[in-house]
Amino acid sequence: MKKIIAGVLSAAVTAAIASEKIILTQFDLTDRASEVGDVRVGRTFSGEMTMMVDGEGYWTGLMTCLGMHANSHLTVELGEGAIKLETDCAVDDRTLDGLAQFQILLDGKVVADSGLVTRHDKAKHFSVDLRGAKKLTFKALDGGDGNKGDHCNWVNIKIDYEDGKYPPGDVRTVSPRQLGILTPKSGPAPRINGPKVFGVRPGNPVLYRLPVTGLRPMELSARNLPKGLTFDSSTQILSGSVEKRGEYAIIFSAKNSKGEAERTLTLKVGDNICLTPALGWNSWNAFGNTITAEKVVASAEAMISSGLADHGWRYINIDDCWQNSSEKADDKGETEDFKGPARHADGTIATNRRFPDMKKMTERVHALGLKAGIYSSPGPLTCAGHTGSFGYEAKDAKTFAEWGFDFIKYDWCSYWEKQFGEGVWRMMPPYWLMGRALAEQKRDIVFSLCEYGLETPGLWGNIVYGHSWRTTGDVFDIWESVAGAIESQKRLFPYSRPGAFNDPDMLCVGPVRFNDFKGSRLAPNEQYTHISLWALMASPLMIGCDMTKLDDFTLSLLTNDEVLDINQDPLGLGAGCVAEGDGWEIWARPLEDGSIAAGLYNKSLREQTIVMNMSELGMECKWRVRDVWRQADEGVFLGKYEHSVPGHATHLVKFTPLACATLRDGMVDIRDNAWKLIFKKDGAPREMLRR
Repeated sequence: MKKIIAGVLSAAVTAAIASEKIILTQFDLTDRASEVGDVRVGRTFSGEMTMMVDGEGYWTGLMTCLGMHANSHLTVELGEGAIKLETDCAVDDRTLDGLAQFQILLDGKVVADSGLVTRHDKAKHFSVDLRGAKKLTFKALDGGDGNKGDHCNWVNIKIDYEDGKYPPGDVRTVSPRQLGILTPKSGPAPRINGPKVFGVRPGNPVLYRLPVTGLRPMELSARNLPKGLTFDSSTQILSGSVEKRGEYAIIFSAKNSKGEAERTLTLKVGDNICLTPALGWNSWNAFGNTITAEKVVASAEAMISSGLADHGWRYINIDDCWQNSSEKADDKGETEDFKGPARHADGTIATNRRFPDMKKMTERVHALGLKAGIYSSPGPLTCAGHTGSFGYEAKDAKTFAEWGFDFIKYDWCSYWEKQFGEGVWRMMPPYWLMGRALAEQKRDIVFSLCEYGLETPGLWGNIVYGHSWRTTGDVFDIWESVAGAIESQKRLFPYSRPGAFNDPDMLCVGPVRFNDFKGSRLAPNEQYTHISLWALMASPLMIGCDMTKLDDFTLSLLTNDEVLDINQDPLGLGAGCVAEGDGWEIWARPLEDGSIAAGLYNKSLREQTIVMNMSELGMECKWRVRDVWRQADEGVFLGKYEHSVPGHATHLVKFTPLACATLRDGMVDIRDNAWKLIFKKDGAPREMLRR
């Protein structure tokens, strides 16, 4: 999460046509050359994430930047439908004697030229009409004095295409079969959803809204309630507290004119909470620094009215920018709403004027049966430059509990300035301080660590009282970003268990601000992969879009109860990559009922048949296969299973063992095959691979 400095846009080209915002990674980027090093997408030439131009920092994470050394070029094929290019260019401030020249070429002809540019000059802006052009070239030249120190930055690159048109290298062009809505509509008969287990600490408040779909009116009831709990059938809310440790099997019933349903929720009263991955919403991708208390409450109401809550979604989490900002932040031109003291006289952290009453806001969220989350940093400042918790950990934990929060995301950011030690020892202390303080509160608060996977937090996150931990940098609605996050999870599945989950960042589906709220830039196939793999990996699922603007396709991705059941399986075991081939992978995990969930993941642009060799994976005898997204049985399979999967899509299936079905003797679970792949890549002895 970083602040982006926007460039000044020219009106040289206007198009009275709806357009798609295209980013560089949607093109084939192989046609590039450089006298020194390489042309770098989403980085400076020397590898930094921030380009410095005239004293301003341009963050490169959204893949709208190019880093070059002088005497370099990048050429992309435009295909059909390109409208215009907007970009700024400059020599990076951090060079000593940079002197360079920037050019844009269309079909080999120079159409824009910056002239000579030094590191002291402001960025030059180009606005170029692309209509009719086939090739676009970004070119950087030296200034006639050699190319030493000529680190050239292209920033705020924006390429517009006609609606429905994409570059030649985009999956929608190469593999036109895009999956539509697969999730069947919820039926009129009652269906009780949500987790099968729920953890609370003795004596702490319990808040659980029963997720149930079906035609209303509906009669709801609960049996076997432990002492201290009540169930309000009109609000669907289970509340109260339980003093005695133990496990309580609460039986919920639902009945309407179309049928009835029953489901058992095991309430585990003990030290462990967050026994299944958190399902909720985070404000950052939707609202960034424009978040307000009113938007938080509106989002909670949208979670109810959209039906999401009846499929198990429950957390409404504020991200950054609810606090005041310091002088450092004010220097960035922050709004007047953020100006004010960091803390009150008693040390209580101050909210900005957009959040006049945190307790009242959380009460409104809780009244809906939902839970409320907040954000802070172990450093003096948050990522956006607002007040952090450094030096006030115990005070802030107490404040967050008194305000009524149930979740906190704790983001590393400015703790760089305060860190000490090396390796994991520089990471653990600040999280332990806050984690211990949260655990001492008379309120269950889920602790979400965010240090971007820098020091393998799965090894120590639970030790510092964490319930989930980020394993990646920020993930965006860009295929390379999502695919990169998936790749980075291959060795992390051993760390996943109840109360302890790997978190490859929030979901990138639906209308987000990065794309002017037009909807995800991921192709439909890619969105299916995104949700399927996150569900398989037992990741927290945090919606990042504006829930008041949900379209039918996005809603279908988020309300498939069989997909969510995989994510919420009580075993809490994340999937591993159990097989791989030319442009494909198979990810699988065991489930509580003895079945196996598997995703046939097509990494390539083109549709291909993926074969799952069940015998090689140790799946003996016959298994019934169910298409999870379509919620339809496919049949009984022995020895192998295969399916044609469109480009960048994932086919999510569930294997249920029939009478004779089992795993090969000596196997712990299906993920043993993931260990073998890891051992093989690491050069393990053959004897280990035979086991």
